[in-house]
Amino acid sequence: MSAEATNPATPGPVAPKASAAATAPAVPRADRRKSRPRIDLRRLGRAALLGPAVRGKLPDAIGHVVEAHRAHHPDADLDPLRRAYVLAESSHRGQMRKSGEPYITHPLAVTLILAELGAETTTLTASLLHDTVEDTDVTLDQVREQFGEEVRYLVDGVTKLEKVDYGAAAEPETFRKMLVATGSDVRVMSIKLADRLHNMRTLGVMRPEKQARIAKVTRDVLIPLAERLGVQALKTEMEDLVFAILHPEEYEHTRRLIAENAARPDDPLAEVADEMRGVLREAGIQAEVLIRPRHFVSVHRVARKRGQLRGTDFGRLLVLVNEDADCYAVLGELHTCMTPVVSEFKDFIAVPKFNLYQSLHTAVALPQARTDSPGGTPIAAQVVEVLIRTHQMHKVAEAGVVALGNPYAPASDAPASDVPADGERADPTRPGWLSRLLDWQQAAPDPDTFWSTLREDLAQDREITVFRPDGGTLGLPEGATCVDAAYAQYGEDAHACIGARVNGRLATLSTVLKDGDTVQLLMGQDPASEPSREWLEHAHTPAARIAIQRWLATHPGGGTGAQDMTGTRAETAEDTAPARRADAAQGTAASRPADAAAAEGTPTARSRGADVLVDRPGASVRLARCCTPVPPDEITGFAVRGGVVTVHRVECAAVAHMKGKGRAELGVRWGDTTECRVTLVAESFGRPHLLADLTEAISSTGVDIVSATVEPPSQQRVRHTYTLLLPDAARLPALMRAMRDVPGVYDVARAQHQAPGS
Repeated sequence: MSAEATNPATPGPVAPKASAAATAPAVPRADRRKSRPRIDLRRLGRAALLGPAVRGKLPDAIGHVVEAHRAHHPDADLDPLRRAYVLAESSHRGQMRKSGEPYITHPLAVTLILAELGAETTTLTASLLHDTVEDTDVTLDQVREQFGEEVRYLVDGVTKLEKVDYGAAAEPETFRKMLVATGSDVRVMSIKLADRLHNMRTLGVMRPEKQARIAKVTRDVLIPLAERLGVQALKTEMEDLVFAILHPEEYEHTRRLIAENAARPDDPLAEVADEMRGVLREAGIQAEVLIRPRHFVSVHRVARKRGQLRGTDFGRLLVLVNEDADCYAVLGELHTCMTPVVSEFKDFIAVPKFNLYQSLHTAVALPQARTDSPGGTPIAAQVVEVLIRTHQMHKVAEAGVVALGNPYAPASDAPASDVPADGERADPTRPGWLSRLLDWQQAAPDPDTFWSTLREDLAQDREITVFRPDGGTLGLPEGATCVDAAYAQYGEDAHACIGARVNGRLATLSTVLKDGDTVQLLMGQDPASEPSREWLEHAHTPAARIAIQRWLATHPGGGTGAQDMTGTRAETAEDTAPARRADAAQGTAASRPADAAAAEGTPTARSRGADVLVDRPGASVRLARCCTPVPPDEITGFAVRGGVVTVHRVECAAVAHMKGKGRAELGVRWGDTTECRVTLVAESFGRPHLLADLTEAISSTGVDIVSATVEPPSQQRVRHTYTLLLPDAARLPALMRAMRDVPGVYDVARAQHQAPGS
């Protein structure tokens, strides 16, 4: 922390002698007159304010902090702040920042940022002390003795690990330690974010390469964390500061665009704001309509998306009301009296974002009859974006978890403190993304893997919710697949997953899930079940990727089994002795597709015992291979070449095909039947030894295999076709049940092939 604090000068637009606040992109003067600014985080406790501390009296140096704190918590006990400041100032006395300022200005500035966001007293106390253990002789035990376990926990959470002990792994391991602490108290990360914001504001005297390194870590880790915790006020300013360091030319261009727009004599946003105030006043809705200028990065994104910017692209309108119902009333009035852009409507009140954000988003189009010049082309209609929220929603939208105070405080009737003396804290209810992060970080094998995976995880900033069959839910990042769902639900037991049903339909593990899907994961019973290397291509969550990589690392040469996504290894009929005997009996029949035989029947389809009576004396009978009828199926017959009558099940597709060609049906019926032949199709998920298990299940029912084929596997699913000789047709139901009971088999059905030419 101390190494990142220097004097306030950033590339490009910032004057070298300006205060630290000047590093933040300034809002043009004209915009300040027209609008209510965002929460102002740019004031600092300056060295000039430092004065002698009088016992029992607040030091002058924390006057700004106290003023901001009382605005949110008028009844707060200020004594801990006084004592924390006295300890911090005396501990840091003599230490200087690289800018030449007394070091105490840094914890004061960080504390002021949090105070203006509405942080409660415990957080501010820890913020004043956040560098004492790291940079001075103060110990955690001393912090606990003077300020209690809560403050000690927060200070410990943001204290860096020493490079002497951890070397190059110090930074990732520090973040790992901080995230684990955040899992028990999000205030740890609130202090870290404010600390990084102030250091980013005052990064100018660092070497350019160090500025760039810190800015990249801020971009990849701290800004996504601020977004996930809902602290938009910190996130947007950090984005602009990173933008200024990493892209100074584009930053300067954007700054000029904002300045030119501010100098315009007219402001379309102000005109629309006045019109909205009139509409809402006539409707009797008490509301505050404000212009909310876009920050630099937002303007840059809009410019890249739309090309030339118009006046309405430099800001949005914010409508603040008192009650949730008023938000929808405002929406109705605006859509009634103005032209809404329906595609821009989003309701984050009914369905809040995962970072606590709530608001209604809409847009209205401005009627535009003006032209660039007399007789010129009319200007395209401009669109104004509108945000509608309550005052409380606005507070949470700006400050996120900081606005919630201490979410882990015990209830008023609970004991004053139930934190164990060793500092271990109970795992609280926390956001799903944080729980997932804490789970996978434990399995990260080394700091480099943790660091790279953390950046990948934080880059996935959208979340979906899928449902389990038991009614439970799984929170997953957008783009997650069934592989991710399996590891989210079962951990490393998901290695045995063989498939899934999504919304009741069978799906491969590579299926991408959507918000609201219902996912049933099918687990194999075979101990030889194993994950596939191809699963890594479809795993988007760190938990899934790390678990699969760990398994592959401990099983060299593994990961090529039957669960592969697109290249499943399947056994063939030649892998088993019963199948070899069946092939020998039928010659090459086993290698032919089941639907290769014509519907009319061939000599290879001759019945070996099924007694069929036909109303044509002397005619020979063949049972059609396309549907292999057995008693008591309802059957019909057709005459084909050579005086042969083929017998089909009446629902066979070939029957409709031949009727369509004008073939005449012949009356057929079952006689006294002994043996009969049937073709069954088994659909399964691929796994080792599946064909052997199916063959054994068939043999156990006393049925002979005439032929068997296994089609090339496709996306983990394998299709087996068996032609079987039953000693008695009554055994068919038991045979199909036995085949369905084989692990990995999810369906067994009678063969039903398409009619020729259909």
